[in-house]
Formats: sequence, structure tokens, C-alpha cells
Amino acid sequence: MTDIQQIVLAKRPEGDVTADCFRAETVSLPALAEGQILIAQRFLSLDPYMRPRMTELRSYTPPFELDKPLTGGSVGEVVESKNPRFAKGDIVMGMLNWATHTVHDGKGLRKIDSAGVPLSAHLGVLGMPSFTAWYGIKHICKPKAGETVFVSAATGAVGQVAGQLAKLAGARVVGCAGDEQKCQWAVREAGYDACFNHKTESDVGAVLDKLCPQGIDADFENVGGRIFHAVFARLNNFGRVAFCGAISEYQDATPMAGPEKMFTIVQRRLTLQGFIVSDHVALMGEFVNEVGGLVASGKLKSRETVIDGLAKAPEAFMGLLKGENFGKLVVKVG
Repeated sequence: MTDIQQIVLAKRPEGDVTADCFRAETVSLPALAEGQILIAQRFLSLDPYMRPRMTELRSYTPPFELDKPLTGGSVGEVVESKNPRFAKGDIVMGMLNWATHTVHDGKGLRKIDSAGVPLSAHLGVLGMPSFTAWYGIKHICKPKAGETVFVSAATGAVGQVAGQLAKLAGARVVGCAGDEQKCQWAVREAGYDACFNHKTESDVGAVLDKLCPQGIDADFENVGGRIFHAVFARLNNFGRVAFCGAISEYQDATPMAGPEKMFTIVQRRLTLQGFIVSDHVALMGEFVNEVGGLVASGKLKSRETVIDGLAKAPEAFMGLLKGENFGKLVVKVG
């Protein structure tokens, strides 16, 4: 038997996620059954979508179960196998427990090439967040040369890629982030034309009027709330919104109502589309070829925050919901 550490959902949050929503446990795993593999986790991805899963509200993915391990995108190494599809030493990626080790039947796992890039990159710039950005920009925002694209949470795991892809398409790209250092990186490294600190700007509309004098043609929306309200009012005719998330609302018991004057959608012939990237896995190969090439050539930059140790995952996740991370947030498990 193998003793492992895991983190379970101890209670459902009311408002902000707090430390007592989590519980660390040491448990013993039984011997593997036929068809199973034992995976030693190397990196665990922490992402905003996990927050709604902590509640029992209807969503696009089932809620986490109380007193069961939370799960998330992970990269790990097969250390024991009774499954003919996997050999000891294989590096795999998939949805695994918040744990040092996971017993798995292999379904939904993908073997990855560990050469050439850090393992954590498969959870960020070569993984789900980047795939999300690629789909939203290419298939919903569809930026054209000379258009203005706005990206909220401009330096997050998704936003940092979305902005660069829009820029590579020839658009003028404006974003917002939660501190000056992030905004500086967005402009100097990621190629944004402008970025503002939404935490220090009380009148987002006035800032957008200054930075987007010709209006906004496409919006990659990660934040929602007052930022989206201001963007919505400045969308041009035939504007497109790729609604990826609304992190400002995830911990708010009374989130803001939708924008006023919804008839604007008709008047300006707007397209507002929510999307879940798991609906589009058939496009993963196209994404890997296109974005993998941009990463290899140095045309696509990324930042990540690496937290050392599974025990720090709850604190890191709470910080993520407050915007304390810079770029993709991952936990180095082992």
C-alpha cells in the first residue's frame, strides 16, 4: 500500500473561499487492479473555473463532492501500471486529484512529450488556458487588421495568450490587469498597445474612451462586472464578445445585473457568445500545430507563477481568485 497526501473539499464556501473549505489528509492507496495505473503528480493547474465547482449551483461541469479530493488539470508520471496502454515512466496529462498520487483507469489521459519545454507549459501556454484563448480569438472574436480588441485579465493564463494572438492578427490590443507590474509586462513583453490597472481606475469608461477612441470591435471577456459594462457600451457595430469567464462574480453573493440597454445588441448587430473549450476538443490538433509553432519560434510569450508543494494549493487558489498570481498558476507537487 502507498501512503499519499490529498486535499479534499471540507465545506462549500459562502462568499469568499476560506482556508476551512479545504482539508489535508493522508490516506493509503490499495494495490492496483487490472487496467489501473498509479500516477505521481508533478504539476497541478489552478484555474478560476474551479470556484463555481465548489458550489452546488448548476454549471457546465459537476460540482466537487464534499469530503472528496478536488480535481484539476495535471501532469504526472506513471510509476506503476497494470494497463497495457501505459508503461512506467510515461508522462501523462489529464484531470487528476489534488494529491501527490492518483490511481487512474487511463481514460481521458494523454501522453505528452516531455522534451523541449517545461512540464508545466502543458498546463499553460500549450494547454487548456492557451487552447481557450486560441478558440475564443480565432473562432469568436475573429480580429481583423486595424480593429481594436479588448482583453480583460490581460496577463492571466488565458488573457496573456488571447492578447498576443489578436496582436499577431494585426489588431490594436488594449487590456486591463490588477497591478502596474502586470500592465508593464503586457505592453513591453506581450505586445499590448495599452493596458490599465483596473484596481486604481474608478471610471473604467473614461479610460476606455481615451485608450479606444474608435470604439471596441471585439472583447475577450474574463472578468465581467463593471469592466464588461463599460466595454459593452463601447462596442462598435458588428462587435464580437467571446465570453470566457466572469471572475469578478465568482465570489459575489449579489453579482451585478447585466448591462443596461440590451437592445444595443440589436441596434449594433452584436455577437455575444459564451463558450466552453471542452466542447471543441476536435480542434486540439490544429491548436497544437499553430500555437506550438508560435511558442517554438519565440513569437508567443508567457508568464507563470509556480507554487512549491501541494499543501500550499488552497492558499494559492484563494490568491488566484483575488488576482495575486502573475500568468498561469501551477503547483509543483513532486
